[in-house]
Amino acid sequence: MERRDIGSWLSGPKAALEEQGMDFGYPGQRFGLPKQGIGSVARMGRRIIALMIDWIAAILVTHLAFPDLVYGSEVFAAATLGIFAAQVFLLTATTGASFGYKLSGIRLISISPAPITFLKVLVRTALLCLVVPALIWDRDGRGLHDKAVGTITMRAR
Repeated sequence: MERRDIGSWLSGPKAALEEQGMDFGYPGQRFGLPKQGIGSVARMGRRIIALMIDWIAAILVTHLAFPDLVYGSEVFAAATLGIFAAQVFLLTATTGASFGYKLSGIRLISISPAPITFLKVLVRTALLCLVVPALIWDRDGRGLHDKAVGTITMRAR
């Protein structure tokens, strides 16, 4: 066993396949999206910022709507998650982007011929609230919550 063998194992299967000559292209290429700029796949940094904005907004709304709840309690956490889910669902279903997505310049689009329906957005939001599906993504940056409903996040500006 050589150092090179361990290095390829640590860098993952994609790096090992790329060393063998396999070309994966850039994120979104399979769907006809540009490599960068408007219309390209939204990168993870923008998506994390958008998620943080949505979550902070949900915390603030929870404080305003339920002033008697103690921050950090289970009830407060459940209320915050409910408000987060409602905000993400309603705004994404009606405008194609949550509050955080709008501020981060991201929008959700369908990669299939079928449009994004309320049911698809509801399923996507439920999977997002479960957290784990959003942490597992493919080479195009699509989490399992996006893959389940046939959507992808792209840069809107």
